Amino acid sequence: QVQLVESGGGLVQAGGSLRLSCAAPGSIFRINTMTWYRQAPGKQRELVASITTGGTTNYVDSVKGRFTISRDNAKNMMYLQMNSLKPEDTAVYYCYALRPSPAWGQGTQVTVSS
Repeated sequence: QVQLVESGGGLVQAGGSLRLSCAAPGSIFRINTMTWYRQAPGKQRELVASITTGGTTNYVDSVKGRFTISRDNAKNMMYLQMNSLKPEDTAVYYCYALRPSPAWGQGTQVTVSS
């Protein structure tokens, strides 16, 4: 079973910053577009940002200009730099890889207080 491991969540005041990390096995990392999802209480899981193996990025409109996704192919790590955080960013954040079979991490809680 593929193991994706997130870290870096926590409690922060509105306007603050956090950096999330996701570690993946190299055999998975190098063949996948890597994606961050989040799920807030009572809401569906939503795609936050993705990054292809070549570094092309995509963001949901609500985080554009505030969040930056990146990957370090030498370390098999993906990151999400989150700036200007808002209370509505409060959620459990998950990393995701599709191939060879869909795999999710355990999630990391991000709580933004107003």
